Amino acid sequence: MVKTDTGDAGLPDMREYRQRIIEGAAEDCLRKSGMVLIEGIRHCGKTGTAGKFCRSGILLDDPSRNFRNRMLAGMDPSLALEGEMPRLVDEWQEAPGILCAAAASGALHGRGGRFIFTGSSAAPEKDELHVSGDEVTCLRMRTMTLYETGDSDGSVSLKSIFDGTFTGHMGDTVSLPRLAQIIVRGGWPECIGLPGDNASELPLQYLRDILGRAETGRDGIRRDRAKMLALLRALARNESGTASDRALRRDVLIHDSVSVSNPTVLSYQDVFRRLFLTDDQPAFSNNVRPSVRQRQMAKRHLADPSLACALLGIGASGLVNDLSTMGSMFEALCEHDLRVYAESSGGRLYHYQDYQEKRIDAVIEMNDGRWGAFDIRLGAKQIDDAAGSLISLRKNIAKNAHGRVPEFLCVICGLSGAAYVRPDGVFVIPITSLRP
Repeated sequence: MVKTDTGDAGLPDMREYRQRIIEGAAEDCLRKSGMVLIEGIRHCGKTGTAGKFCRSGILLDDPSRNFRNRMLAGMDPSLALEGEMPRLVDEWQEAPGILCAAAASGALHGRGGRFIFTGSSAAPEKDELHVSGDEVTCLRMRTMTLYETGDSDGSVSLKSIFDGTFTGHMGDTVSLPRLAQIIVRGGWPECIGLPGDNASELPLQYLRDILGRAETGRDGIRRDRAKMLALLRALARNESGTASDRALRRDVLIHDSVSVSNPTVLSYQDVFRRLFLTDDQPAFSNNVRPSVRQRQMAKRHLADPSLACALLGIGASGLVNDLSTMGSMFEALCEHDLRVYAESSGGRLYHYQDYQEKRIDAVIEMNDGRWGAFDIRLGAKQIDDAAGSLISLRKNIAKNAHGRVPEFLCVICGLSGAAYVRPDGVFVIPITSLRP
């Protein structure tokens, strides 16, 4: 957990900092680039990670002295850049001209790692900033994975499955109530170690904080908070699904008796995306099955499954008593972690679904074209069905596709402690054993 320090250094207190997977990528970017931008949803831990690499900093969202730092940076952005390098500029979007000022200051010349910017709102288009993609290196940060929170023992690496060095492991089996607690707590650094009730309250507070900023954004447009909440609840009800915009509008009308136009749905979803509230999973379209038409709908995800639980007003005991919802939230948890693990090795997360209702919950494709197929199941009794489904789909791919078949098939499970390879060659990995 990181506690923000608003003293002269403007750096976070690192005494309770937990190591993050993104650190390796951040360190590599700092060696190559004069300006590094770490973006992600508020409260996911960007400031703490950036502070690990910096010698000075300024917090533009610091409310002390009537947001003095923000006012000074707005009047003269160069003032916020004065300090020992590397320098942290936290919540840079509060003074948008600061990236241009950093570029003009010579950050792009000489040694790398002069400035680290953090932002909880997506940067405007590059032509608005007058800073090119070659001048600032962007990294996306997400909430903590189970490996980062300590809820995964890390005995199995995703990389080992791809490169053929996997070895089996027998770990502890997590209970259903404990898994539910992990989901409603989420991967927020400040939640780790808190009692269950307190931990589940924080995601709701974070959501209110973010919505308050969305209600009247920097663009000056005032938005309807009730409609934003209704749309977010619709997204929560469709977590891990592929609901269309039309389906979301219908969902809002049925459950909240709120009518929203299609332009409003599109506009608000863009706001959610820019605030990193949503993190959709694109469809895999690597010409896998050319003889079968593929659905190209993205899978809907909020930034952390705890947000979906908070929006639906469901706690750990509620999940245990509603295994259908629990299954959707568990799938979201696994795909959140798989995305972070994959991206740390240069991979990308997708899903697959066609019009014959053949689907793969998660697809990870590496830069060299290799890809693996993952079926996600909450209970150990579902492993046989999941493995059979994956094997059947691989046979169809081999028969009908000109593209590459998956390198491996894997079932990610919740209520199992054993990581092993089945006689049919399918991997079985507990999410509580996985790491990058």
